[in-house]
Amino acid sequence: MRGICVASAVVLGVSALSSCAPHAVARADDITPFGFSVMPSTIAAGGQVSLRVDRTGGGCRGAATVTSGVFDTVAIRPGQSSATAVVDRDARAGATYRVTFTCDGASGSTDLTIAAAHPSHHPTHQPTRQPEHRPEHRADHRSTPEHVVPQKGVHAGEGGTLGGFDLKDIGLGLALVTGSVGAAYHLSRRRGGEEDGA
Repeated sequence: MRGICVASAVVLGVSALSSCAPHAVARADDITPFGFSVMPSTIAAGGQVSLRVDRTGGGCRGAATVTSGVFDTVAIRPGQSSATAVVDRDARAGATYRVTFTCDGASGSTDLTIAAAHPSHHPTHQPTRQPEHRPEHRADHRSTPEHVVPQKGVHAGEGGTLGGFDLKDIGLGLALVTGSVGAAYHLSRRRGGEEDGA
């Protein structure tokens, strides 16, 4: 009887833990022990992309190799987390290319989309008169710097990252796990005492 109580406590604890764990967004064949990304995920032909490997979890310690049909093979050396690649100028607009990251024997892939080409504008008419350039020069002219608003980075990361979790969510999950394990332990101890006294 005591074995059933212990098994129940284990099942409760495992189910509570699994409901709190973050889920990776990847296909079954693309699960890796390390995270990876291509930024931006949509780029014009001839553009430059940033290739990132997440080395924080220890799943990628050696050199990482990044391959694709749209740029030359890139190596990310041990100790580094990123590299850049230039997309081929003859890449098909609107096409999606597979980018594969390989590190320490594990491989995972993501997609890189080539932006659709925009038609170039050719005016059909000529101006009737040439514009005149009359610069104004003032002795008291002072240049004032323009206020530049810094751009924020994108929220990136796939496959096992903790993005979106805050301390409140983690604390709530921990409280649920602790409560279920404590309740199961208390019930198993109480029932064990009843059997010994009977």
